[in-house]
Amino acid sequence: MTTDLRPGLLFDVDGTLFDTNYLHTLAWARAFADAGEWAPMNAIHRLVGMGSDRLVVELLGHECPQAVAARPRRYKELVDEARPFPGAAALLRHSHARGLAVVLATSAPASELDLLFDQLGANDVIDAMTTDDDIDEAKPAPEVFVKAMKSGSVDPKRALAIGDSVWDVESARAAGIGCIAVESGGYSEHELVEAGALQVYRDVEELLVRFQTSPLAALQR
Repeated sequence: MTTDLRPGLLFDVDGTLFDTNYLHTLAWARAFADAGEWAPMNAIHRLVGMGSDRLVVELLGHECPQAVAARPRRYKELVDEARPFPGAAALLRHSHARGLAVVLATSAPASELDLLFDQLGANDVIDAMTTDDDIDEAKPAPEVFVKAMKSGSVDPKRALAIGDSVWDVESARAAGIGCIAVESGGYSEHELVEAGALQVYRDVEELLVRFQTSPLAALQR
């Protein structure tokens, strides 16, 4: 029986392809203020990449629908300052040219990605995308990576996640795949390795430079 499944890479977006983690931190801080709440920015940053509802409860100890509702507006005020990391588009293109499916797997809503990807200029090599709109449980639950593999027809035995946070690493492990991590989101190599990352690079540009000696090269046909 033949199969159409192929090797592929599942890319996180915020903190991995785009320098946005601290913009999200500030957006959450402002959203909490709008709701009459407060959490220190260092604590907010540690949870960026986690699903909104869980992030709020982790920080405040209770739900806060007002803050969750305010966050998208506050982020939209800041998104013009977002920039793709050097090497982000080139890594996607390099991976695609080597026969790997390129799939985005993020806990962000699709509407926020629309504000970013014109800057990247690599839409033509993105094979599929799974966002917060497609899932019931955000990272560190495995659903986003499981659905990303399905949407991109990626073979779970030949798949790797690329992410910047411990939530990416934990989500990938729960989905049964390995995770290559980058430090560009603000987590240290020690933290990422301790969470279970297979390999850690400074950023996607370093990963591109070292592609042929990285675990990514082993996925090529």
